[in-house]
Amino acid sequence: MDMSPAALWASMGPVGKTVAVVMVAMSIYSLWVMVERFIVFTQAKNQSLKLLGALSNLLTRGEYGQAIEVTKKYKNSHLAKVIAAGLLEFEASRRDKRTVDPELAVEAARQGMDRTAMITVAELKENLGVLATIGATAPFVGLFGTVMGIIRAFEGMAKSGGGIASVSAGIAEALITTAGGLLVAIPAVWAYNYFQNRIDRFTVEMSNSGSEMAIYFMKEAGGANEKAVG
Repeated sequence: MDMSPAALWASMGPVGKTVAVVMVAMSIYSLWVMVERFIVFTQAKNQSLKLLGALSNLLTRGEYGQAIEVTKKYKNSHLAKVIAAGLLEFEASRRDKRTVDPELAVEAARQGMDRTAMITVAELKENLGVLATIGATAPFVGLFGTVMGIIRAFEGMAKSGGGIASVSAGIAEALITTAGGLLVAIPAVWAYNYFQNRIDRFTVEMSNSGSEMAIYFMKEAGGANEKAVG
């Protein structure tokens, strides 16, 4: 039997060809998700490193307006979104004449950063469910093709009365779909776990940055309160 891809494709039945097309589509989609998420995560990491260097002096001088403008330049940074939310809430609460207690401004900033961190995590997880679904279902799609290939093999044996030639096409179809399902599933599972680990690290970074900003806001609020009393 000719084992070239064209010959194998020609020997496959309609069900086997459908299974093969589905697995190719799943593979292309999962590869697109891997590339897209890798680009997003790389940009988030690189921009966050640049952001921290740009913000340190501005926050030390208490220049909130300029700090907020800087965060807008790094829109792909997960830290920029959290810090910007805290700065905006803190500034809005401080300027609100109804906010008498400085601690309310700090609490508003903290809640704003927490909400933004949750939204950002959800955005980072976008399309990762596709990888999980493909990793879980691709082997079963391949198994379905395997079963149908074995059925074809027995049908050929029944019609011809036996012989390896009568079952070779069905067996080849079964093995191809089995291998295809695994080839699609394994990279998807690896990529899903890799990106999940990166999201966990990003979550820790956002939590740490939120805590540091909250401490900073508490000091700023305390200093403003002392000036008001003095």
